[in-house]
Order: sequence, then structure tokens, then C-alpha cells
Amino acid sequence: MVDTINVRSEKTHTASSASQGTITPHTRPSNCLPSFVRSIMSSVVEISDEPGQPPALSALSLAQTSKDSKAKEQVITPFDVSGGVDEQGKPVAIDYDKLIDRFGSQRIDKAILARFERLTGKPPHRLLRRGMVFSHRDLNLVLDKYEKGVPFFLYTGRGPSSNSMHVGHTIPFEFTKYLQDAFDVPLVIMLTDDEKFLHSPKLSLQECRRFALENALDIIAVGFDVKKTFIFADTEFIYSDHGAAFGFNILEMAKKTTNNQIKGTFGFNDTNNIGEFAFPAIQSATSFASSFPFIFGHNTKAVNKIPCLIPCAIDQDPYFRQCRDNAPRLGLMKPALIHTVFLPSLRGSESKMSASDTDSSIFLNDTDNQIKKKVGKAFSGGQDTREEHERLGGRTAVDVPFQYLTFFLEDDERLEHIRQQYESGKMQSGEMKATAIKELQAYVAAFRERRKAVTPEIREEFMRPRQLIFKSMPLVEEQVTAIQERRRMVLRELTLLDEGLARLLANGEAS
Repeated sequence: MVDTINVRSEKTHTASSASQGTITPHTRPSNCLPSFVRSIMSSVVEISDEPGQPPALSALSLAQTSKDSKAKEQVITPFDVSGGVDEQGKPVAIDYDKLIDRFGSQRIDKAILARFERLTGKPPHRLLRRGMVFSHRDLNLVLDKYEKGVPFFLYTGRGPSSNSMHVGHTIPFEFTKYLQDAFDVPLVIMLTDDEKFLHSPKLSLQECRRFALENALDIIAVGFDVKKTFIFADTEFIYSDHGAAFGFNILEMAKKTTNNQIKGTFGFNDTNNIGEFAFPAIQSATSFASSFPFIFGHNTKAVNKIPCLIPCAIDQDPYFRQCRDNAPRLGLMKPALIHTVFLPSLRGSESKMSASDTDSSIFLNDTDNQIKKKVGKAFSGGQDTREEHERLGGRTAVDVPFQYLTFFLEDDERLEHIRQQYESGKMQSGEMKATAIKELQAYVAAFRERRKAVTPEIREEFMRPRQLIFKSMPLVEEQVTAIQERRRMVLRELTLLDEGLARLLANGEAS
């Protein structure tokens, strides 16, 4: 099997070495993760999250089909997620243990869960308890610094490819909100409308920009604290006055990143546009506190020591392996990451939810009736007849409605009771679907109510560059100095505008 990532060292191969590395097949059983995660380790067909994904992603795909077999390894990239295929051509489950081993990340274990509870004084989030948040990079280093009084900040994002997000998109955001509340830390949310435009031949820049603004409303409705949260769209922020420091870090990262590194990490080739090659530097720059002096201050030496923690789905990890390889060469801290699993499609364990495939997903703007119809058609792990179901029981590992309950039902004891009832045959498939429908309707209905309250004016405040309020924020004196300097620049600009207007009026009167 060909593999182009030296995941142990996080170093990416060059284009020439990308075709040479080999990996011995792993034989470790996939039983070291919690049962809830094993139940959702579903195989995923190749359905893009948006139309027109870039070509030639095979270099990162962790996949190659044997000449004498139909077997194919799983593909996990930022642009493509697909499960493996066995020798008979049947889809097999995504192996999260294999991803951990190949990507070189660490497992979320009981010790980390206990540490979360001790540091925050709150029980771990259900996604942590059930193993949906399953892997990390350097999380313990961030927590070590936090215990010593060193602040950190959160960074996550969304690639806006549709008007509305689906429930699968809320998983990292809901977990990010938990982290923000539990640790009282600032959060930066990046809307990569530029990336979606560059990667998607069918999407215009205007569409991507509109999607970003609509998705911002959805993200705000998750419940983030406006005093601690800054949301920005790349196409607006990068080219603004406040984006200057961000732009400097983009250039520094871009200079340290070669085309061969990008080809080795993402599988790009000469048919990809130059914007696609440049974008990883943009996504990386958000990982550094010095990109946001209006939040963290202008003391570069101190700001460069502020760690960043990135909650994201595991398919985004390649961007930040690239970033972590280059950050020390710039004298910057490597960002830490914490990974979530994928939410399965309505169709079953052969696919994941996709924004471009409406029949596979439950969207946050779906009505109760739409949710009922969609879940009613969802893939079931029940038996063919009532008699067989009572005798053999249901299969929770492949039952989509049950898998959704593992994500969205808060009560652990009730979830375990449902599992036992279904697997024993005492609960029928119709009852399982009815339970999932009720839970998802309540989840989406609560979101819809919050969404109604999010006005364009509220969005504007979230997206306004400003000083956030959090522990260890810059001293008042530094904030005052920064505001005075900004005021001086604005007044100077107003003076120039007034002078220009006066000249125009004077010339008009003269003529």
C-alpha cells in the first residue's frame, strides 16, 4: 500500500518521495476506543462535501487497489472522505485506530477525561465521554500551560459551501462552545470562502461570500459568547487594515512552504490552480495569536507564547500537520489539535453526511416534518421480520437512528437502556426511529429558535475586529495605546478624505 505521509514525524514527503513510502498493514484490533465510537466507525463512500473537488488527491488517499483484489484502503483528506473496500468489494468501516497510528496523533484516554473534569469542575462533554472526540495532538501541553496560568485560544472554522449547515457540521462547533465556556478562553472562527471558491469550479466568489455570511448566522446560533468570539471571512478580513498582521504571518508561512510539500501533503499536481497551493499558508496563519494583535496585544514576544487549540474533524488534520512542521522554523508555537469523528449519512454506514447531497443529511433549516421523513427512511439495523428481530435483536453498530442518538442524546443511562432494549429485540426499528426523530426534532427546533434571534447586526458585532474579553487579556494601558494609535490612523484617513473632497468641490466651482 502506498502512503505519502510520514505521520510519525509529521513531516510531509516531497513529490518524488511521495510514490516510494510503504506501510506494513496494521493488525491491531479496533477495540481500544469506546463502544460508541466503534458503533459509528462506518465506511464512507466518495461523496464530496461540495461540487467540483480538486483532482489528483490519490497522493494523500492512503489507498491503493490491488491488481488481484477489489480491496481498497480508506481515504481521509480535507477534500475527500471515503471508507475502505474489502476483497469482495464490500464497504468496510473507517478505522479510527489506523488513522491515529498513521497520522501520528494520540488517543483521548480516561486520564485526559479526568483531567478535563478536574480543571474545569464540570463533567466532560458527551462527545468526549462517548469517544466522538477521540484523538489529539499536544493537548496535554496546552493543559500543562493552562494549569500554570498561561492562557490559550481556540481556533476552528467552516468552509461555506451551502446556504445552511447540516447537523453534522454542528459537532465540532458544539464541542468548541463547551471548551470556550469551560476554560473561559477567546475563540477565533475562520470562514474559508476563499478556499471554497478556489477548490470549486462551479461556485462563484459571490456565492461563496454569501454562503459565508449565512453560515456565520448558523454558527452564532450554536450559542457562542460574543465577548469572547471573533468570526471572520477570509475574503473580507485578509485585505482589511486589521488583517495586516495576519497577512504578515501568511507570507512568513508561505515562504517556508514549498510546492513539493503541498503536493506531498494534499496530492495536488500541475492541474491545480496556484491559489490552491497558496491556501494552506492562510489556514495555518490563523493558528498564531500574533495574527490578531487587536485581541492579544502588540507585545510580540509574549503573544508568540500563547498556545492555540484547534477542535476539528479528523479530515482537517493534514492542514495542521503542514503548519506544525513549519511553525518552529518561524519561532512560533505548534498549534495543538483535538479531533472529532464523522457523523454518518442517513443512507447508512456506507457514507457520511454531505452538504451537496440533500438526501444524505439533516439540515439545520429542515422542518419537523422533513426530519421525520428523512429519519423514517434512514438505514436501519433491524432484522427483516418482527419475529427475527425479537429473536436476534437489532444491530446498533449499523443502525443510523441509534448512531444519531449517540451524538445528540445527552443522557448516558437512557442511551445505554435504548441500546440494550434494541439489541435484545425488545425495541423494534420503528420505535428506534421514533426516538431518534423526537431527539433530532428537539435539537433542530432549539437551534431554529436561537437562529431567529441572530440578526445581521449581531453578526456584524461578531465579525468586527475588536478586543475580546477573557482572562489574561492585554493590560489596560496596552489597550489604550492600541486604541489611540488606531484613532490617530482613522483621523488621518478622514483628514485626507476631507482634503480630497474639498479639492473636488473647488475644481467643480472653478469650472
